[in-house]
Amino acid sequence: MQRIEYVYSAHSAFAYIGSKRLMEICARHGVQLVHRPVLLSPVVEAQGSLPFRARTQAHVDYFFGREIERWAQYRHVPVVNFRPTHHDADYSLASGMIIALGDSGEQVDAMAHAVLQAHWQYDADLSDRAALRLIALTLGHDADALLAVAESEAIQQKLQENCVWAKERNIFGSPTYILDGDPYYGQDRLEILEHALANPFAPSGWTNPSVN
Repeated sequence: MQRIEYVYSAHSAFAYIGSKRLMEICARHGVQLVHRPVLLSPVVEAQGSLPFRARTQAHVDYFFGREIERWAQYRHVPVVNFRPTHHDADYSLASGMIIALGDSGEQVDAMAHAVLQAHWQYDADLSDRAALRLIALTLGHDADALLAVAESEAIQQKLQENCVWAKERNIFGSPTYILDGDPYYGQDRLEILEHALANPFAPSGWTNPSVN
């Protein structure tokens, strides 16, 4: 069975926008989707990328004011028309709820999508236990038990291990999909990713010429 390593943050706009499409692709091709939620800022900063708090206002305005809405319309995904109120809040507990359900399967797929959707469609604060409890209850879980596991040392350590794993593979953004060791960055690569499932990518050996 083919597998896709799915690297993303629980508050990622583009992970949310591509979430349903990704899962449709995996179902259609019988692919195992392996979830690797991460804390995004430490991962991207390890590759020399700027966190959003350090980027220019023009970049932030374009990202939140144009690109997200355009892609949401294209994918027919509802989103809030503003930067989520609590976008900078700690989402380690929300990530823990995903990890607590395992790294693949219907339950973790549903939880990942629900967490992303809560933030980007309903402006949920992913650090708020009441909001996370509601997500868990809606999906039919024992919310208090799941939250207890999600905040446990073992699950939070797994989240940190995912971050190390992503850094070691030079991940610089969310979402990144890894197929056969080859990364596809961004939900706008989903169609190319699907093509690669049936037509494996054969690198040409291209290298970046040195600059004198």
